[in-house]
Amino acid sequence: MRNLTNAQLRDIRSRLIVEKAAAEQRLASREHYGLDASLRDESGDLSAYDNHPADAATETYERGKDLALHEQEELHLNRIDAALGAMEDGSYGNCLTCGQPIPAARLLALPDTLYCVEHSPRQEVSEHRPIEEEFLQPPFGRTSMDDHEGGYNGFDGEDAWQIVESWGNSDSPAMSENRDVASYDDIGIEQDEADGYVETFESFVATDITGNHRYVVRNDAYDKYLEQDEGDHLLEKE
Repeated sequence: MRNLTNAQLRDIRSRLIVEKAAAEQRLASREHYGLDASLRDESGDLSAYDNHPADAATETYERGKDLALHEQEELHLNRIDAALGAMEDGSYGNCLTCGQPIPAARLLALPDTLYCVEHSPRQEVSEHRPIEEEFLQPPFGRTSMDDHEGGYNGFDGEDAWQIVESWGNSDSPAMSENRDVASYDDIGIEQDEADGYVETFESFVATDITGNHRYVVRNDAYDKYLEQDEGDHLLEKE
């Protein structure tokens, strides 16, 4: 406590006591950051299932936020109790890790801190990730076969999603991973990938059943092929 005057220490103690009372009041409130309210009560319906799935998603997000706020309040209260305890035993103002005095400016800004800037545990980025990511990664989880050893050209989870996505979603062209998107018809995942052919010209070059007569199907792929100077109009005369 060598960096603090007695007046500063009294001021910090008073602030911590006020913050502790406020935190305890928030945690003891009836709503508990909204955790006491059920989805069914908020919607006014007999069932928690809503006609609009987006409403349920919003409520799920809000419930996760409520849990996070409640948890942060508990952690804040624990830090306050630890700081008040350090004042009682005379260790307040010294870093718990290195034992060096904590600058007064830091204590005045963060009165519940027990660490110097260098050893503050709150500056460390947590490596804990949701357990769901082990199942969902890579994209589409276990059902994506794009990186399967030996190659896989069959129907997989990504293909299933593309079919569902073709009926529409809430994305806009600005959110598409495809470049130069001109309409909502082009915003799907890998919308421009080859479907039923490998090389581009295979989508517009055709023959009859005997293979003797060749002709060109003038589709979008053909127009783009010519625009990119990869083809020749003489091909149509074959």
